[in-house]
Amino acid sequence: MNNISCPKCRWKPSANDKWQCSCGHVWNTFSTFGECPACAKKWLYTKCHTLLACGKWSPHIEWYNDLDEALSAQLEELNIQTAAHNQPIIEIHEQR
Repeated sequence: MNNISCPKCRWKPSANDKWQCSCGHVWNTFSTFGECPACAKKWLYTKCHTLLACGKWSPHIEWYNDLDEALSAQLEELNIQTAAHNQPIIEIHEQR
């Protein structure tokens, strides 16, 4: 999570920081790219930590400082999840 920080105040969440979905589930939103694993709600905005930092809402995607790396990791996870079907959902192409 080194490349993730609040776009407004630069607070960096750790893997132990948690967010709560409107369904009540608590998890680290950056482990799922903003999607609740319990109800599949996709959070387009993420609130910064209220006690440790600014407490403001920002678009979830703006928290990723190295978006190419974050997206590659997310695509790799999707491909791992679909490996049982012997074909990836999305091909990852290296830029040359």
